[in-house]
Amino acid sequence: MQRTLAHSILFLLALGGCDPDGARAQSGTQAAPPVPDAMAEAIFAGGCFWCMEGPFEALDGVRSVLSGYTGGHAQRPSYEDVGRGRTGHLEAVRVVYDPSRISYERLLEVFWHNVDPTDDGGQFCDRGATYRTAIFVLDAEQRRLAEASLARVRAELRQRVVTRVLNASTFWVAEAYHQDFHRTNPARYQSYRLSCGRDRRLRELWGAAAAH
Repeated sequence: MQRTLAHSILFLLALGGCDPDGARAQSGTQAAPPVPDAMAEAIFAGGCFWCMEGPFEALDGVRSVLSGYTGGHAQRPSYEDVGRGRTGHLEAVRVVYDPSRISYERLLEVFWHNVDPTDDGGQFCDRGATYRTAIFVLDAEQRRLAEASLARVRAELRQRVVTRVLNASTFWVAEAYHQDFHRTNPARYQSYRLSCGRDRRLRELWGAAAAH
Protein backbone atom coordinates (compact mmCIF):
# COMPACT_ATOMS: atom_id res chain seq x y z
CA MET A 1 0.00 0.00 0.00
CA GLN A 2 1.44 3.36 -1.02
CA ARG A 3 0.68 5.76 1.85
CA THR A 4 2.25 8.84 3.39
CA LEU A 5 3.26 8.73 7.07
CA ALA A 6 0.20 10.83 7.90
CA HIS A 7 -2.06 8.36 6.17
CA SER A 8 -0.38 5.46 7.93
CA ILE A 9 -1.54 7.04 11.18
CA LEU A 10 -5.02 7.58 9.76
CA PHE A 11 -4.95 3.97 8.61
CA LEU A 12 -4.76 2.86 12.23
CA LEU A 13 -7.24 5.39 13.56
CA ALA A 14 -9.81 4.66 10.85
CA LEU A 15 -9.33 0.88 11.08
CA GLY A 16 -7.61 0.31 7.86
CA GLY A 17 -7.85 3.06 5.26
CA CYS A 18 -9.17 1.52 2.07
CA ASP A 19 -8.58 -2.02 3.40
CA PRO A 20 -10.43 -3.20 6.51
CA ASP A 21 -7.90 -5.88 7.42
CA GLY A 22 -4.48 -4.35 6.90
CA ALA A 23 -4.02 -5.12 3.20
CA ARG A 24 -5.19 -8.71 3.60
CA ALA A 25 -4.13 -10.68 0.55
CA GLN A 26 -6.72 -12.73 -1.29
CA SER A 27 -6.13 -14.19 -4.71
CA GLY A 28 -8.55 -15.41 -7.31
CA THR A 29 -9.99 -12.18 -8.68
CA GLN A 30 -12.01 -12.72 -11.85
CA ALA A 31 -12.77 -10.65 -14.93
CA ALA A 32 -16.12 -8.87 -14.76
CA PRO A 33 -19.02 -10.78 -16.31
CA PRO A 34 -20.60 -9.67 -19.60
CA VAL A 35 -23.03 -6.77 -19.52
CA PRO A 36 -26.67 -7.93 -19.68
CA ASP A 37 -28.69 -7.22 -22.80
CA ALA A 38 -29.96 -3.63 -23.11
CA MET A 39 -27.48 -2.48 -20.47
CA ALA A 40 -24.28 -0.46 -20.89
CA GLU A 41 -21.16 -0.07 -18.78
CA ALA A 42 -18.91 2.73 -17.63
CA ILE A 43 -15.59 2.45 -15.79
CA PHE A 44 -14.15 5.13 -13.52
CA ALA A 45 -11.08 5.32 -11.29
CA GLY A 46 -11.64 7.77 -8.46
CA GLY A 47 -9.27 6.81 -5.69
CA CYS A 48 -10.56 4.43 -3.02
CA PHE A 49 -13.22 2.34 -4.70
CA TRP A 50 -15.26 2.11 -1.49
CA CYS A 51 -16.07 5.81 -1.83
CA MET A 52 -17.12 5.58 -5.47
CA GLU A 53 -19.73 2.83 -5.15
CA GLY A 54 -22.43 4.67 -3.20
CA PRO A 55 -22.79 7.76 -5.40
CA PHE A 56 -23.40 5.63 -8.50
CA GLU A 57 -25.62 3.10 -6.75
CA ALA A 58 -27.92 5.95 -5.68
CA LEU A 59 -28.70 6.89 -9.28
CA ASP A 60 -31.95 5.84 -10.90
CA GLY A 61 -31.07 3.66 -13.87
CA VAL A 62 -27.89 2.17 -12.42
CA ARG A 63 -28.21 -1.60 -12.14
CA SER A 64 -24.96 -2.51 -10.36
CA VAL A 65 -21.58 -1.15 -9.28
CA LEU A 66 -18.51 -3.34 -8.77
CA SER A 67 -15.20 -2.41 -7.18
CA GLY A 68 -12.13 -3.70 -8.96
CA TYR A 69 -8.83 -3.12 -10.69
CA THR A 70 -8.07 -2.08 -14.25
CA GLY A 71 -5.60 -0.30 -16.50
CA GLY A 72 -2.60 -2.46 -15.70
CA HIS A 73 -0.84 -5.54 -17.01
CA ALA A 74 -1.32 -8.24 -14.37
CA GLN A 75 -3.87 -11.03 -14.73
CA ARG A 76 -6.15 -11.81 -11.77
CA PRO A 77 -4.44 -9.26 -9.50
CA SER A 78 -4.81 -9.35 -5.72
CA TYR A 79 -5.47 -6.28 -3.60
CA GLU A 80 -2.03 -6.63 -2.04
CA ASP A 81 -0.27 -6.71 -5.42
CA VAL A 82 -2.21 -3.73 -6.73
CA GLY A 83 -1.57 -1.69 -3.59
CA ARG A 84 2.16 -2.38 -3.76
CA GLY A 85 2.36 -1.06 -7.31
CA ARG A 86 3.21 -4.40 -8.88
CA THR A 87 0.46 -4.47 -11.48
CA GLY A 88 -0.04 -1.05 -13.05
CA HIS A 89 -3.73 -1.26 -12.13
CA LEU A 90 -5.85 1.49 -10.60
CA GLU A 91 -8.65 0.99 -8.11
CA ALA A 92 -11.83 1.55 -10.09
CA VAL A 93 -15.56 0.92 -10.27
CA ARG A 94 -17.55 -0.65 -13.07
CA VAL A 95 -21.04 0.81 -13.43
CA VAL A 96 -23.69 -1.19 -15.30
CA TYR A 97 -26.61 1.04 -16.25
CA ASP A 98 -29.72 1.30 -18.37
CA PRO A 99 -29.00 3.92 -21.07
CA SER A 100 -32.74 4.41 -21.59
CA ARG A 101 -33.00 5.74 -18.03
CA ILE A 102 -29.69 7.47 -17.38
CA SER A 103 -27.09 8.91 -19.72
CA TYR A 104 -23.34 8.46 -19.81
CA GLU A 105 -23.07 12.24 -19.48
CA ARG A 106 -24.87 12.06 -16.12
CA LEU A 107 -22.45 9.36 -14.93
CA LEU A 108 -19.54 11.59 -15.92
CA GLU A 109 -21.00 14.43 -13.89
CA VAL A 110 -21.29 12.22 -10.81
CA PHE A 111 -17.74 10.99 -11.32
CA TRP A 112 -16.24 14.49 -11.41
CA HIS A 113 -18.09 15.63 -8.29
CA ASN A 114 -16.66 12.70 -6.33
CA VAL A 115 -12.98 13.24 -7.13
CA ASP A 116 -10.20 15.80 -6.96
CA PRO A 117 -9.09 15.90 -10.60
CA THR A 118 -6.19 18.23 -9.79
CA ASP A 119 -4.28 15.67 -7.68
CA ASP A 120 -1.79 13.52 -9.60
CA GLY A 121 -0.39 11.80 -6.51
CA GLY A 122 -3.49 9.87 -5.52
CA GLN A 123 -6.78 10.92 -3.95
CA PHE A 124 -7.20 12.62 -0.59
CA CYS A 125 -5.22 10.64 2.03
CA ASP A 126 -4.69 7.64 -0.28
CA ARG A 127 -1.38 8.22 -2.04
CA GLY A 128 0.26 6.48 -4.96
CA ALA A 129 -0.44 5.67 -8.59
CA THR A 130 -3.06 3.08 -7.64
CA TYR A 131 -5.35 5.92 -6.54
CA ARG A 132 -5.02 8.26 -9.53
CA THR A 133 -8.15 9.30 -11.38
CA ALA A 134 -9.10 8.12 -14.85
CA ILE A 135 -12.06 7.58 -17.13
CA PHE A 136 -11.81 4.29 -19.01
CA VAL A 137 -13.76 4.52 -22.25
CA LEU A 138 -15.19 1.55 -24.12
CA ASP A 139 -15.89 3.11 -27.51
CA ALA A 140 -15.50 6.25 -29.61
CA GLU A 141 -18.70 7.84 -28.32
CA GLN A 142 -17.66 7.45 -24.69
CA ARG A 143 -14.29 8.96 -25.55
CA ARG A 144 -15.95 11.94 -27.24
CA LEU A 145 -18.21 12.57 -24.26
CA ALA A 146 -15.45 12.03 -21.72
CA GLU A 147 -13.06 14.42 -23.45
CA ALA A 148 -15.81 17.04 -23.77
CA SER A 149 -16.56 16.76 -20.06
CA LEU A 150 -12.85 17.00 -19.27
CA ALA A 151 -12.65 20.24 -21.21
CA ARG A 152 -15.63 21.64 -19.27
CA VAL A 153 -14.06 20.72 -15.94
CA ARG A 154 -10.79 22.42 -16.90
CA ALA A 155 -12.72 25.57 -17.78
CA GLU A 156 -14.77 25.44 -14.58
CA LEU A 157 -11.93 24.81 -12.14
CA ARG A 158 -9.33 26.92 -13.93
CA GLN A 159 -6.67 24.61 -12.60
CA ARG A 160 -4.49 21.88 -14.02
CA VAL A 161 -6.67 18.78 -14.36
CA VAL A 162 -4.70 15.53 -14.40
CA THR A 163 -7.52 12.99 -14.82
CA ARG A 164 -6.81 10.85 -17.87
CA VAL A 165 -9.15 9.45 -20.51
CA LEU A 166 -7.91 5.93 -21.32
CA ASN A 167 -9.07 3.00 -23.38
CA ALA A 168 -10.75 0.36 -21.23
CA SER A 169 -9.11 -3.00 -20.68
CA THR A 170 -10.08 -6.02 -18.60
CA PHE A 171 -11.85 -5.08 -15.39
CA TRP A 172 -10.88 -7.41 -12.56
CA VAL A 173 -13.49 -7.67 -9.82
CA ALA A 174 -12.00 -6.99 -6.39
CA GLU A 175 -12.17 -9.42 -3.50
CA ALA A 176 -15.61 -9.96 -1.95
CA TYR A 177 -14.79 -8.12 1.27
CA HIS A 178 -14.37 -4.89 -0.71
CA GLN A 179 -17.77 -5.00 -2.41
CA ASP A 180 -20.40 -2.64 -0.93
CA PHE A 181 -18.13 -1.86 2.01
CA HIS A 182 -20.01 1.39 2.64
CA ARG A 183 -23.11 -0.69 3.43
CA THR A 184 -21.64 -3.79 5.06
CA ASN A 185 -19.32 -1.83 7.36
CA PRO A 186 -20.92 1.64 7.64
CA ALA A 187 -19.21 2.78 10.83
CA ARG A 188 -15.75 1.82 9.63
CA TYR A 189 -16.43 3.33 6.22
CA GLN A 190 -17.60 6.65 7.67
CA SER A 191 -14.60 6.78 10.03
CA TYR A 192 -12.25 6.23 7.12
CA ARG A 193 -13.99 8.80 4.89
CA LEU A 194 -14.00 11.46 7.61
CA SER A 195 -10.37 10.87 8.56
CA CYS A 196 -9.36 11.02 4.92
CA GLY A 197 -10.79 14.55 4.48
CA ARG A 198 -12.58 13.55 1.30
CA ASP A 199 -15.79 15.53 1.79
CA ARG A 200 -13.96 18.65 2.93
CA ARG A 201 -11.82 18.70 -0.20
CA LEU A 202 -14.79 17.99 -2.46
CA ARG A 203 -16.63 20.99 -1.02
CA GLU A 204 -13.58 23.17 -1.62
CA LEU A 205 -13.49 22.15 -5.27
CA TRP A 206 -17.15 21.83 -6.22
CA GLY A 207 -19.13 23.84 -3.69
CA ALA A 208 -22.82 22.93 -3.57
CA ALA A 209 -22.34 20.39 -6.38
CA ALA A 210 -19.94 18.30 -4.30
CA ALA A 211 -20.88 14.74 -3.46
CA HIS A 212 -21.93 13.98 0.11
